[in-house]
Amino acid sequence: MKITVMTPDEQIVTLEVDRDESVENLKALLEIESQVPLQQQQLLYNGKEMRNAETLSGLGVADGDLVMMVSNAASSRASSNEVGLNPDGSAVNPAAFQQQVRNNSNLMAQLFQSDPELAQTILGNDLNKLQEVLRVRHRQRTEYSRQQEEEMALLYADPFDVEAQKKIEAAIRQKGIDENWAAALEHNPEAFAKVVMLYVDMEVNGVPLKAFVDSGAQSTIISKSCAERLGLLRLLDQRYRGIAQGVGQSEILGRIHVAPIKIGNIFYPCSFLVLDSPNMEFLFGLDMLRKHQFIIDLKDNVLRVGGGEVAVPFLQEKDIPSRFLDEERQLKEASSSGPQGTSGSASPYGGAVGGGPTQGAEFEAKIGKLIELGFSRDAVIQALKLFDGNEEQAAGYLFGG
Repeated sequence: MKITVMTPDEQIVTLEVDRDESVENLKALLEIESQVPLQQQQLLYNGKEMRNAETLSGLGVADGDLVMMVSNAASSRASSNEVGLNPDGSAVNPAAFQQQVRNNSNLMAQLFQSDPELAQTILGNDLNKLQEVLRVRHRQRTEYSRQQEEEMALLYADPFDVEAQKKIEAAIRQKGIDENWAAALEHNPEAFAKVVMLYVDMEVNGVPLKAFVDSGAQSTIISKSCAERLGLLRLLDQRYRGIAQGVGQSEILGRIHVAPIKIGNIFYPCSFLVLDSPNMEFLFGLDMLRKHQFIIDLKDNVLRVGGGEVAVPFLQEKDIPSRFLDEERQLKEASSSGPQGTSGSASPYGGAVGGGPTQGAEFEAKIGKLIELGFSRDAVIQALKLFDGNEEQAAGYLFGG
C-alpha cells in the first residue's frame, strides 16, 4: 500500500510499504528519503504517536493515509494539538490543519489531482464542511481497509468451504460492478446527470401553457383543473369514463373530442382524455404526435411541426416550473389508451386504460365472454361500442355478421 508522510520541513514523501511493516522499519525508510535521523523522528497518525514496535496495520493505517513526522517531542505535542486528526478523522484544530495544508503547495497540488473536493474545501472558508469531508474520507478509508482485509481472508479460505466460495463469487461480481461504474464515470459521465423531460410552449383553446411531450403515452391527457381553466370542461363527454392504470391509477372523467391547439404559428384540432389527477396538467401524447406527424428532433432540441417546416424549441430546465418537475414522477399514473381499448403502453408514463361507454372492468369482462364465442377482440370491441355496451345485442350483431 502507499502512504504519504509530511516531514517537519513540509516535504511530501510517498512510500510503498507493506501493511504489516513495523513503525521502526518505516522510520528507517524515511531516514533515507528525508535525511532525518531515525532517532529524531516522531510519527503521528490521527494525532497519536506511532511507537516503534507497532505495525502499520495494528495502528489502522490504510492505503492513501497521511502520516505526520516531527523531529522532537515539543514539536510533536504542538503538531498533535494543532494539525493532528481525531479518531473519527476530523481535525483536532481545523483552522490550524487548514492553514498547514494550504501552506504546502506540493500537498495541495497532489490533493487537486487525487481529491479535488477536499482540496476545494480546504481553500474555502467553511470549517464545518471541512470537518465533515475529513470524516467522510476517514469512513471511506476504514471501509476500504475492511474490504481489503476480507479479500485477504478469502484468499486463504478453505477452497472446499461452500460459504467461502460464495463470498469469493460475490466479491468478484462486486469488483466487476465497481470497475464498470468507474469506467462509466470516466467515459460516460453524462449517464449520471439528470435528464430533463421534454416541454414546449403551446396554446390550447387560446390559453398559453407548457405541455409535456411524451411519445410513450398513447393518449393526450389533460387534468380536470386545467380543462376548467381553459374553458373546456363544458365539452366533457362522460360516456367515456374509465380508469387509467399505471404504477398507480387515476379516474378518467371522460373525453373532450376536439379543441384547437396552437404550436408555433400553426393550429391543430386535438382530442384528449380528462383525468382526475391533481399531479398532472397537460400531456401531449403519441396519438396527436402521430396524427399530425410531429418530429421530436433531439439533435437540435426542437419539436418540428407542419412536416418539419416549423420548429418549436424544447424548454430548458430553468424555464420549466418547479412543480412540473415534481409532477413528472406522478405522471406514471397517466393514461395511454383511447376509450374503447384496454391495451397499455410500454412507457413508464403510460398505463392500461379501461374506458368507453361503460366502466373498464365490466367492459373487459364482456369482451372476454364474447371472445370465448370465437370472435376477434377488435370485432367484439366495435360491436359493444356500437350497442352502447349491451352484451346481448353485440352478440346478436356478431352472429348475424
